[in-house]
This record gives sequence, structure tokens and C-alpha cells, in this order.
Amino acid sequence: MQKLQKAALYGSVLVAVIAAAVAPDVFAYFPLVLVLLGLAAGFMQPVEDVSGRVALYVLAAMLPGIADNLDVVPVIGAYANGFLDQFAVVIAGWAIANLFTVLVKGLRDA
Repeated sequence: MQKLQKAALYGSVLVAVIAAAVAPDVFAYFPLVLVLLGLAAGFMQPVEDVSGRVALYVLAAMLPGIADNLDVVPVIGAYANGFLDQFAVVIAGWAIANLFTVLVKGLRDA
């Protein structure tokens, strides 16, 4: 299971790099692939701590806005912004998977 989690993380970083810098217009479904990788990572490695889940939700919501500030950096800023925007999609999928995991666990315990 540990190798599968690493593969999902490395795969999501690779897809985010490709979607942001290498070939953004070649494949129209990069966000779908990134969300599916985030969902898979979230179901494989759920965050048990409440503060960790809240941090994950805040990061998923705020990372694209923070990344927009990187556009002022010459040459590499737009690429870094694109990568963080794409990786925020992975984090959002991970947060959604954690939300459903906690919801199912709470309903099962009730």
C-alpha cells in the first residue's frame, strides 16, 4: 500500500507539471485526471486528525489565490503559478475523499 500511495503522489506531481508547463493544451482532461489522483490518494491515506483535515480544506481553497502572486516573478513565476494551480486540484480531490471518509465513518458509528 505504501508504494501505491507514493505512486499516486508522484503521478499527480508529474501530471501537474505536464498540465502546467509542458503540454497544457494537448489534453483537455488534465483536471479530471488530477481530481481522480487526489481522490485515490485521499481514500488510500485519510487524514485522521481534525486540525490536519481543516488545514487540508484551507489549503485546497486558498492555494490558487496564493499562487496567483507568483506571476510577478520573472520567467518562472507563471510556470510555478500553473503548477500550484494544478496541484490545488489534486489537494481538492484529496480533501473531498477525506470528507466522504469522515462522513461515512461518522454515519457508521452513529
